[in-house]
Parts: sequence; C-alpha cells; structure tokens
Amino acid sequence: MKKEDKALIIEKIAETIKEYSCFYLVETAGLNAEKTSQLRRECFNSDIKLMVVKNTLLHKALEQLEGDYSEIYGALKESTSLMCCNTGNAPAKLLKKFRQKDDVLPRLKAAYVEETVYMGEDQLEVLSNIKSKNELIADVVALLQSPAKNVISALQSGGNTIHGILETLSKKEA
Repeated sequence: MKKEDKALIIEKIAETIKEYSCFYLVETAGLNAEKTSQLRRECFNSDIKLMVVKNTLLHKALEQLEGDYSEIYGALKESTSLMCCNTGNAPAKLLKKFRQKDDVLPRLKAAYVEETVYMGEDQLEVLSNIKSKNELIADVVALLQSPAKNVISALQSGGNTIHGILETLSKKEA
C-alpha cells in the first residue's frame, strides 16, 4: 500500500472516531461470512458504525486525535474491528445479544466511552449497564417532576377538603 493511501485511511479513521462519543475495539476474525453479515446488519440497525481496521493505522489515527488513548494501544493486537456509536452502552448491549447465539465471538478488546477506557472482555457487563445520556436526562426529569406532582396532588385533594369544611360551616350558621 502506498504511503499516500495509508495517510488517507488514517485520516478517514480519525474523522470517523471524532464523529462519535465512544468506540469499541472488537475481535471478529473468527466469525464466518454469515455471522459477519448478521453482525453488520445489527450494527446498521442500531446506528453503530462497524469498520475493520489495521492496528497500525488505527494507532496512528488515535495519535492524531486530541486526548490520551495510550491505554488502548495494548489492545491493538491480532485483527481489530472498530465499533463507533454515540450511545455508550449500545455496542455492549449488541455484543451481549449477539453472543447469546455464539459464546465466544465477537470478543471485546477495549472500549472508550465518555473519556473513560475499559479494557478487556470482563468489562462487557459494566459497559452494558452504563446509562446513556438520554436515559440519565430522563431519570433527572422524573426525579424533578416527582415532588411537583406530589405538591399539586396534595393541593388538589386539600382544596376539596377545605372547600367541604367551609361549605359545612356556612350551612351551620344559616
């Protein structure tokens, strides 16, 4: 491969990583053609970009980007597929679901989610339980709405009680 071609590929990988808030490095080399197509289809349906990359080119692309990716360099061995997504837990959930059918592959090598590095297969469960930004916002909104709903409910029920008492008192005097 020519040096110019490598530079273009490195630039494309770097641009792709910049577009997304998280990425996963996954081992997919042992999958047959049918399972690879199925994985690509599921990634497409889940808004996850899947790319097979050369380790050295990915390493150079990461070096070009802002931030410290040095922890990930150790995972750049054997074949590597890059899964990019804006939802931190989506690739982990997809991998877990996909592996229910096949116990071994695809295997998680490393993940970079919201400026945190997760290394190794044992982190898949942790990653799948991470709440996405939208899920966290929904939780905060629900927490903020709960006290307001309680106050409104109490005022509405209390209003009926006060109204009933006032009506009863007004009838007694007459």
